[in-house]
Amino acid sequence: MISTLSGTVKFLTPDKTIIEIGGVGISVLINSHTSASLTIGAHAHLFTSLVVREDSLTLFGFSDEPSRVLFELVQTVSGIGPKVALSILGALTPSELAHAVNTENISAIEKVPGIGKKGAQRLILELKSKLSDFTQGSQRQSHQPLWREQLMSALISLGFSAKDSDDSINSVLTDMSQEEIATMELGELLKLALQSGKK
Repeated sequence: MISTLSGTVKFLTPDKTIIEIGGVGISVLINSHTSASLTIGAHAHLFTSLVVREDSLTLFGFSDEPSRVLFELVQTVSGIGPKVALSILGALTPSELAHAVNTENISAIEKVPGIGKKGAQRLILELKSKLSDFTQGSQRQSHQPLWREQLMSALISLGFSAKDSDDSINSVLTDMSQEEIATMELGELLKLALQSGKK
């Protein structure tokens, strides 16, 4: 599981960067928003999400934590994969997307490349209850508890899709309270989530 990268920018285009860390260049897919915050030769710190497929390991990078969290959350919507999720975060900031979803502004979401009217409607339907924290102007860096973020990242790094990870975590939540879960170790939670994912 790779959650952050800090190093020197060696290569940069609107959709890709290579960050050198200790003599090793790490390739990261980014969007134009993140690209604009980077400079070749300068130090960079990216929040990352590793997407595991049978034939590839792809690292996606973001200039801030809310964007990374939302990137993983958007993939819980049926029909949306990492490439489209990256495109959404390139077109809309986390607060803009949350506002569009909560006000059911289909036209704002439709402008994102790869999202049509039906995709926008599905996004609103499936995300509406999950995005409230992004629109409240608070300084919180995520929409969900830290344990849930860490568990989601762990499941995704094991090859679960974002949607399957979300489903497994929700299964764990049906068996115990948030208070109980918050006192547990990540390893214990991961074991429970993996068990529920096999049901």
